[in-house]
Amino acid sequence: MSDLGDWFRSIPLITRYWFAGSIALPLVGKLGLVSPVYLFLWPDAFLGRFQIWRPITATFYFPVGPGTGFLYLVNLYFLYQYSSRLETGAFDGRPADYMFMLLFNWICIVITGLAMDMQLLMIPLIMSVLYVWAQLNRDMIVSFWFGTRFKACYLPWVILGFNYIIGGSIINELIGNLVGHLYFFLMFKYPMDLGGRNFLSTPQFLYRWLPNRRGGVSGFGVPPASARRAAEEQQQGGRRHNWGQGFRLGDQ
Repeated sequence: MSDLGDWFRSIPLITRYWFAGSIALPLVGKLGLVSPVYLFLWPDAFLGRFQIWRPITATFYFPVGPGTGFLYLVNLYFLYQYSSRLETGAFDGRPADYMFMLLFNWICIVITGLAMDMQLLMIPLIMSVLYVWAQLNRDMIVSFWFGTRFKACYLPWVILGFNYIIGGSIINELIGNLVGHLYFFLMFKYPMDLGGRNFLSTPQFLYRWLPNRRGGVSGFGVPPASARRAAEEQQQGGRRHNWGQGFRLGDQ
């Protein structure tokens, strides 16, 4: 138990709470402590009855059973693996910026879920994070099942196909990929590579709640090629975002 506790405490802070919630809530539903009926995202219940907790519970809850257990465990692994890599890599020392990314992706997924009558949001949010990681490490060679190797930029689409085989649907994965692409495009691609306006900016209250840390070491990825130049321009202009140096591919 001590080893398990040490491992759990070693998980980056934000990923740790997300990971714990994604275990606790399915367990609560499985044990019948709370009826799963109250954990799904149902537009009529959320909007009509003002049950405002549903977008949150639908993000952490997943019905675990004989037909869904493997899919749940696979995506729980993806959550731990790629959220940890982002939080300690490209977002190392900047928990507020990472929290903002999660909130932005989550809000987009909730809006999409309400529009499309989606009941569970766990997989789309995980996939959106995995997509961002894959884009920041797009040229890294990754290994998947049965020893297959390919560039990281293809990983979200490989997983989409894999989840389709074991789960029978691609809607959750597709929405997650699209939301992840929206964040990546607005935060990195459009302002840094295409010279466009920066539409996304982390709110100040998140910096007060989760202040930046100094002395972090990153190495899980690299923003687009012009990120360093954009970061220098932002520093000179007094803006908050500072991607810094050292996000070189393969430093891990």
